[in-house]
Amino acid sequence: MSLSIRNQLPGTVTAVTPGEAMATVRVRLTGGQDLTAAITREAADDLGLSAGSAVRALVKSTEVSLATGRTDGLSIRNRLPGAVTRITLGEAMAAVRVTVGDAELTAVITKEAAEELGLFVGSDVVALIKSTEIALATT
Repeated sequence: MSLSIRNQLPGTVTAVTPGEAMATVRVRLTGGQDLTAAITREAADDLGLSAGSAVRALVKSTEVSLATGRTDGLSIRNRLPGAVTRITLGEAMAAVRVTVGDAELTAVITKEAAEELGLFVGSDVVALIKSTEIALATT
């Protein structure tokens, strides 16, 4: 199956915490970073997720935010430090490629935001992803 989702990060499940309707799933990416995904408990059961399961974390590029400073005081669980490797500016939007460990993420943000952040190739950034915006696929 081919997907249009640009961000497909391989990793291994390290923990599954089932709740009444939702489950949180901790994933260790191949580069060593940890992600938390919040998916339905039914999906976690259907995928047969448990510690050691190989998965891909799927994140739409429009669901990745970027920060250039401190990220204290945020409820966003996933904060992945990295560096900008490419910026494509359009009239309204910017596609920003970020290297995070041994993976790359694409964040699509407004052109105005990219300019206000002062992004350039080599900028240090933190990619921010809400746990509810991460889908998981078994491999």
